[in-house]
Amino acid sequence: MAKKTSRILLLLVCTQCKSQNYITAKNKINSTDKITLKKYCKKCKAHTEHKESTKLK
Repeated sequence: MAKKTSRILLLLVCTQCKSQNYITAKNKINSTDKITLKKYCKKCKAHTEHKESTKLK
């Protein structure tokens, strides 16, 4: 049986090439603002900013 938690899955999307590179989770109760992280993008071949997107394909 799965645990009932207050965490949601979200995608991290590259701001330059718009590719979906990472999947992560965050607490939806404590953090209301969107996540922005510097991560490595395989398509850009550089460290770029990745923003939160909730559209799971």
